[in-house]
Amino acid sequence: MRMLLARRPVRRLVTRIVRSALERRIRRMPVSNLEIWLLAFPTPGRVSAIAQMAESVGWDGLLLADSQNLSGDPYSALCLAAEVTKRLRLGTGVTNPVTRHPAVTASAICTVHVESGGRAVLGIGRGDSSLAYLGQEPAPLRQFEQYIKGLQGYLLGKVVDLDGYPSRNEWIASTGLPKVPVDVSATGPRTIALGARLAERVTFAVGADPERLRWAIDIARQARVDAGLDPNDLSLGAYINAVVHPDIRAARDLARGGLASFAHFSGMRGHPLDQVRSEDRTIFEQLGQSYDMANHGKRSAKHTQVLDDAFVDRFGIVGPSQGCIKRLTELLELGLDRLVIVCGSRDAPIFELARAYSRFASEVSPALKAWRVRHQPGPSYEPIPAGPQQPLLELSYRPVGIGSNLTASSLRRP
Repeated sequence: MRMLLARRPVRRLVTRIVRSALERRIRRMPVSNLEIWLLAFPTPGRVSAIAQMAESVGWDGLLLADSQNLSGDPYSALCLAAEVTKRLRLGTGVTNPVTRHPAVTASAICTVHVESGGRAVLGIGRGDSSLAYLGQEPAPLRQFEQYIKGLQGYLLGKVVDLDGYPSRNEWIASTGLPKVPVDVSATGPRTIALGARLAERVTFAVGADPERLRWAIDIARQARVDAGLDPNDLSLGAYINAVVHPDIRAARDLARGGLASFAHFSGMRGHPLDQVRSEDRTIFEQLGQSYDMANHGKRSAKHTQVLDDAFVDRFGIVGPSQGCIKRLTELLELGLDRLVIVCGSRDAPIFELARAYSRFASEVSPALKAWRVRHQPGPSYEPIPAGPQQPLLELSYRPVGIGSNLTASSLRRP
């Protein structure tokens, strides 16, 4: 009995030493600066479950589309996602410069920023389905430029000139949080250059062809130089239609609808295609002429018939995990800081999307982050805070409301 009593303090001491050593080891584990985001629609009744799943399986961020005629309000949904997550970054993917005044957009995204403790990003483009369902074209570049300038002013708490009327947001500056970054989604060279000059982030929507991505990156960096700005201060990302599946035919089928929605950007009127290979140029032009917005993002849409398997394999990244890792690593070598992954099509069954989300996060993301750690400059570990009163590592995490795997039942409409 005396021996047992004597052993207890020793056991406690050993346990504390081991746990402290484990904490220090884990804190010194390589930390990747690569961000991998998931793009989804803010379907009412499902967003909280999607956000919990995304965080629990390892996604770094969640972007929600802003298309008022096709899904719910993204800002309300992002606030719901903020309530059930702790580290997941949250943003719009993407909003537009027409359906909301820049003051309204700034206030909405900063509400998400406060509710999430500083995790918000404002993704914005010239407008696609959100405007098409209102009978409008994407915003002209001049209008887009003025909108971003006004938006940045509101986000910074500055006075914005509205045709001679001085307008200022009175509460954003008092939050004490870092400014919400603006992320411009861009396909054409003029939009890329504009985003590089006016935003903190640019995310390219040009597909997964390394040559075309290199072209887009060069435009963005040169635009920064021409504006007297440091190109290294601009964060670069890419929207990639990627579906991991052991059966490449199943992967292509799941990706086809979402892939068509991104490919048709390149076929819009006025987009230059001189940097595109000839076989892709033909498909982009056909999509631009035949795209059916009534079936936007759906794999059942008639316009997907122009996408042959070879084009799907070039513009997207589909199939078994090892092949996807190889292709995505080639894109990271170009200097991307972020990947925004589009895992399927809008009309795919939710259980198929759930599997695609989890499969990418478990089979591909760890390999990409390990590659980035080996190739990123600077320290590869987080410094250990000084002081004897550091809390012991929390070794367990339980998602709120659902398990670590997203299931069809957890996402069923109430």
